[in-house]
Amino acid sequence: MRPFNQSLVVYVIWLLLLGGGAFAIYERQWETLFVTILTFALTFAPLQFQRFYHVKIPVFFTSAIIVFTYSALFLGEIGNFYERVWWWDILLHGGAAIGFGLIGFIMILMLFRGDKYAAPPIALAWFAFCFAMTIGVLWEVFEFGMDALFGLNMQKSGLADTMYDLIVDTFGAFVGASAGFFYLKGRWFGGLAGMINEFVETNQDLFDKDK
Repeated sequence: MRPFNQSLVVYVIWLLLLGGGAFAIYERQWETLFVTILTFALTFAPLQFQRFYHVKIPVFFTSAIIVFTYSALFLGEIGNFYERVWWWDILLHGGAAIGFGLIGFIMILMLFRGDKYAAPPIALAWFAFCFAMTIGVLWEVFEFGMDALFGLNMQKSGLADTMYDLIVDTFGAFVGASAGFFYLKGRWFGGLAGMINEFVETNQDLFDKDK
């Protein structure tokens, strides 16, 4: 997929990052410039993923990933939203957990080549939930390692921050996995389950049992 086939919000984010990078150069704020460049580069990750793995990611999916990247890195670190907005970390953890719940479900459905009856819906949803929770746990291990090895403060309040993050991850993973469950049950009207259906419809060749 070509970079310019994106939603308006993606264009706005790219412009904000370019403007932020130019301002950082003007002010000689090299750390800010590094984070800005990193954020800008990562916003192209889903586009490159589509190109190299021949997967068609719906525009809404791509936009959500780019918005999350911008919110976590640029707004979170440069804008200091983690300190200024008390619920910022909660919002990002919850959103990420929901996203990984959806991704986990889609990956498992791909393994079954789209066969909705290969396993009970509750089993597929459970595996999607476990996938999302595993990502959340690995992230907390990463935060602990960075704090211990480099003296950072990613965990903020230590154990309490870790546990709150994992609790939010649990709820988010449950929501994402539940969307997969209702998708298999055919009880969905748009929403997250509709996003799963959009991905499946866009990538029929990945879910074709004859291939």
